Amino acid sequence: MSIKVENISKLYGKQRALNDVSFEVKPGEIVGFLGPNGAGKSTMMKIITTYLPASEGKVSVCGIDVNEDALGVRNLIGYLPEHNPLYLDMYVRESISFVAQIHKIKPTKKLLDEIIEKVGLQVEQNKKIGELSKGYRQRVGLAQALIHDPKVLILDEPTTGLDPNQLTEIRNLIKTVGKEKTVMLSTHIMQEVEAICDRVMIINKGELVANKSAKELTSITTEKIIITVEFEGSIDKNKLSKMEGVTKITEVDENTFKIESDASIDLRNDLFNFAVKQGASVLTLQKEHQKLEDVFKQLTKQK
Repeated sequence: MSIKVENISKLYGKQRALNDVSFEVKPGEIVGFLGPNGAGKSTMMKIITTYLPASEGKVSVCGIDVNEDALGVRNLIGYLPEHNPLYLDMYVRESISFVAQIHKIKPTKKLLDEIIEKVGLQVEQNKKIGELSKGYRQRVGLAQALIHDPKVLILDEPTTGLDPNQLTEIRNLIKTVGKEKTVMLSTHIMQEVEAICDRVMIINKGELVANKSAKELTSITTEKIIITVEFEGSIDKNKLSKMEGVTKITEVDENTFKIESDASIDLRNDLFNFAVKQGASVLTLQKEHQKLEDVFKQLTKQK
């Protein structure tokens, strides 16, 4: 396994930030690590990257224990923290070269050209970092994380604050990198996870509450079914709301309604029959599919 986490707990005084968390990440996987603010995501990533010791449990990266050989683990990991630390007065090439030397790698022109092309920094490579947009600064951070050719890439909120074009570009870059390396990324953007991740782990209040593919998670039985139906002809909303199984009804347009029912009841056939009795017909009827965001809300809601 590229990453193996076994029964990890982390305490800050009496506060338990992580509670007996265990999971594995296989080579070549892109795994999304989700959770509300304060759930323990960044703490877990800092433990994996050796920046923070665990209170209990064991973590290994490519078979190396993070406590026994922290430097060895750091050589295997490329880490982009949530707040990307960059020297704004450095030029792009100078900054990447500096990080290469920290890793005791000779920053040859060929090496720098290759990494700059890989992350799409060619146009901006001769600028100072302070002159770059946030999207390009993230690319510099990725270049620094990749310069020593790590086997594992840890990305903490890599696309926060980016515009739609920058989001697409960084996502495509992560997908490309994920073909060669193990990637674990933290994000609040559900579409991002659905677009690029092979598997999703959700953490809540320091505990792992889900560990499945996005498709498997969205197929979990929902608490309710939502159907949007458009009728042709006059419909009595009061009679519609009194149909057996209907828990909520919202008129979204003239003769168009969003209808909620318990997950155990499928109203579609009943709605057609209702329309016939009303002397109307059904123009469109669509059952909403559960989104990853809905599952996330269900698994992390406050009790």
